[in-house]
Amino acid sequence: MTKARIIIIGTGFAGIAAAVRLKQEGEQDLIILERKGDVGGVWRDNHYPGCACDVESHLYSFSFAPNPQWSRVFSPQPEIHSYLQDCSEKFGLKQHIRFHHEVKRMDWQEDLGEWRIETNQSIFFAQIVIGAFGALSNPSIPKLEGMESFRGEIFHSAEWPKDFQAQGKRIAVIGTGASAIQFIPEIQPEADALHVFQRTPPWVVPRLDGPIPEEKKESFNRSQLLQKMERLKIYVQREVRVIAFRNPKWMKTMESIARHHLHKAVKDPDLREQLTPDYRIGCKRILLSNSYYPALAQANVEVNTSGIAKVTEDAVIDSSGRTIAVDSIIFGTGFQVTELPFSKYIYGREGRTLKEEWQGSPKAYMGTTVSGFPNLFLLQGPNTGLGHSSVIVMIEAQVEHILKTLKHMKKQKLKTIEPRPDAQERFIKETNQLMEGTVWTSGGCNSWYLDETGRNSTLWPSYTFSFKRKAAKLKRNDYAGSKGINVK
Repeated sequence: MTKARIIIIGTGFAGIAAAVRLKQEGEQDLIILERKGDVGGVWRDNHYPGCACDVESHLYSFSFAPNPQWSRVFSPQPEIHSYLQDCSEKFGLKQHIRFHHEVKRMDWQEDLGEWRIETNQSIFFAQIVIGAFGALSNPSIPKLEGMESFRGEIFHSAEWPKDFQAQGKRIAVIGTGASAIQFIPEIQPEADALHVFQRTPPWVVPRLDGPIPEEKKESFNRSQLLQKMERLKIYVQREVRVIAFRNPKWMKTMESIARHHLHKAVKDPDLREQLTPDYRIGCKRILLSNSYYPALAQANVEVNTSGIAKVTEDAVIDSSGRTIAVDSIIFGTGFQVTELPFSKYIYGREGRTLKEEWQGSPKAYMGTTVSGFPNLFLLQGPNTGLGHSSVIVMIEAQVEHILKTLKHMKKQKLKTIEPRPDAQERFIKETNQLMEGTVWTSGGCNSWYLDETGRNSTLWPSYTFSFKRKAAKLKRNDYAGSKGINVK
């Protein structure tokens, strides 16, 4: 049994951000639990061919740890993973990390005013828990009839085998989301045949990528101000887009760009029709690629929109009854986002899990704290995702909110803190009102942003600076202390 004042779960961007800022504020009684053997979260696990970020490098990084040496406008996965490893070293986090500790269950101990955390190795107790579980940490794999009988290679893109070779193989790719459009162009030239099973076509726009010139990197290295200005420029450009996301009719210009992008690469009218979405751009995640459409237009690629009926030991049978012989099956089917898998093993004051509390629609005050779950802080929780900018901005805003809350607890000598039910409901109501009429709810698609109730519990529906402003101002009366009275 091990005790600490604060335990952080996860070492992706969110976990590292929280740990760094806590240490900068003087907190040393800190343990970080990580289920794998290295830091990095999603950027450690996803190493499929072509894996890269779709937010510009200088914005997809910590404001407190600028990196002047990014090689490209959009960073490739190995560089982002290395950046997180460097941050953990630079800020002295390794001494706090317990690798290979996967959390199996968390229970709130009302009599002790602390959390009991059971891992695969041992038991921990902490007054404060910061859950940096990661929104994209658990792959979503559809249950297909006969899948267990398949004799070839079968895996999700987030679990890409390091020894996988596409050379000369007949490959079925299931899904056409953000990961698939990156790895399909990489394996297409090598595959004998590539069968892409598409349920809903994504909107794809040009990826304005390229190497960052050495002289520019040198100037960033000499002047942090220049790098901050570059970050600010990217930030403003992305925030302006919110106007269109909140007014769907303004998305027509971007749709025109996407249609031109498709028409330029795909000359076959039948294929072009298959790849043209029938919903407003932005309703689902907008994807960036210069190579996806050209890859699909190649002779060894077939786009299949029939759906999958079943899998046999050496083939996929589509819904039309056609048997397609394949050697490998790759799932590019995304992650369990709205379900938030961690919710099923966190037990609050009433002995109910977060999953039971949420009943298919995750809700939290400021996307960070949940009534009935004292001293628990969620990073990248409900309604803190973004459809237009860098989630790092939101993570840092949440971390600052947590720091203010912890300082308030210390000043008031509180054992516990949690949002009042009415404050949480007010925040959810305001967020839902902000979401009304946006492309994310009225764009005519069924996206992974929506939960079981049809509510968009994934995204923040406005500008990031509006969330930052809310998070920065701690409304003390929105929180209840350990004795259940107003926190003055």
